[in-house]
Amino acid sequence: MPQPLSGVLSALLTPFTPDGALDEATLRRVVDRNIDGGLHGVVACGSTGEFTTLSGSERRRVVETVIDQTAGRVPVVAQTGAQSTTEAIDLSRHAEAAGADAVMLVAPYYEPLTLAETKRYLATVAGSITIPVMLYNLPVATGVNMPPAFVGELAREVDNIRYIKDTSADMAQAGQLVHNYGDVISTFVGWDSLLLAALTEGVAGVMAGTANVLAAELVSIHAAMTERDLDRAREEWSRIYPLVDAIMAAPFTPAIKHALNAVGFAVGDPRLPVFPLDPETGATISRLATAVLQPVA
Repeated sequence: MPQPLSGVLSALLTPFTPDGALDEATLRRVVDRNIDGGLHGVVACGSTGEFTTLSGSERRRVVETVIDQTAGRVPVVAQTGAQSTTEAIDLSRHAEAAGADAVMLVAPYYEPLTLAETKRYLATVAGSITIPVMLYNLPVATGVNMPPAFVGELAREVDNIRYIKDTSADMAQAGQLVHNYGDVISTFVGWDSLLLAALTEGVAGVMAGTANVLAAELVSIHAAMTERDLDRAREEWSRIYPLVDAIMAAPFTPAIKHALNAVGFAVGDPRLPVFPLDPETGATISRLATAVLQPVA
């Protein structure tokens, strides 16, 4: 049985060529950069990966490319949530067949579902595969928040629902998941600026888009917490926090890509209709990124 997911997972970005096509060669470089930074797992087609701008065939291609390039070095989670139950099942079955270690399911994100509809969607998709499932609680996009009691109930009823990525930015909710439902589900916090707070609370791990930029730094903070060296963790967190905070305050994925471009790791721009950062915000991100990171040779 595969080892449970834990530690720092990266929500991989998806690179595009100047004409907007999927850039597979750069995606492979992104995978290697994340793994070389010591990360404990990677996630394909998450929010940072701009999955809403990808066609179904592109989502499959990204998942296949990430699995191939990872080559078993770390676990791969495929985000397979979709607007319909049927599409989510198809993407999830593809991810399982392609060799993903787990899938992550966001709820449909246009017309908010009720909790009953959300439960049926998640349970149905999870029941269509055998690999572990991570729920993706993203109320800012889906319009529905999954309360801890709801998550615990779902995990008890569906055997392969074993994780949740909570991106509610509510540490009280994350704390309830950890302390009240940790016997049935493992919690990952997906709000980057809460990384240290989440690790202090005892989460199984964190999932961060900023890990594309700060892989080694976030892994070092996780290691310090594992070693119970809170002073070191706080010192290292203080050094990178201004960059993390600035990225969180900006349009997120454009800021991630801008930071990497600024230090010489070219990943291109977001896919339209999303614009690159405005010049003022971009200058701030560039200054902070170059202050924290060594330029890529």
